[in-house]
Amino acid sequence: MTVSAFRFRLLTIDDHGPLADLLLRQEGVGASASDSRDGVASFLARNPGMSFVAETEASLAGCILGGHDGRRGYLYHLSVAPRYRRRGVARELVARAIAAIVAEGIEKIHIDVFADNAAGSKFWRAVGWQLRDDLVRFSFMPSARRPSSSTEGSE
Repeated sequence: MTVSAFRFRLLTIDDHGPLADLLLRQEGVGASASDSRDGVASFLARNPGMSFVAETEASLAGCILGGHDGRRGYLYHLSVAPRYRRRGVARELVARAIAAIVAEGIEKIHIDVFADNAAGSKFWRAVGWQLRDDLVRFSFMPSARRPSSSTEGSE
């Protein structure tokens, strides 16, 4: 089966069930509360026309979520089911997402890859992406309980 055997189309919220199943089965892909049906619906509404799936007659074979913040583009959750890998599906999904983001006037695109995801790192290097070693990612979750600072600096 070559890449031409797959049907590529825009991701819709109706794909959420198969999308969640695909993501949860993949090594190196992290799903979180933002990947809920409501979270994905919000992402798609904010970034229309930038997320794609690859499918066969039988199943969802791969997916990618793409979007931007008006300044930088971002790719999330590139995932291809193991039985469909090494057929050009990931490259085609990436190409479609990049084209959609560039069409919005965005010139730089990022993807986060878990540090221990060797296969993911190998793929991104193979398709021409560069590892940035000059940045460190920090995250903050306002809804998470924060340590009390009442004892810090108190007199």
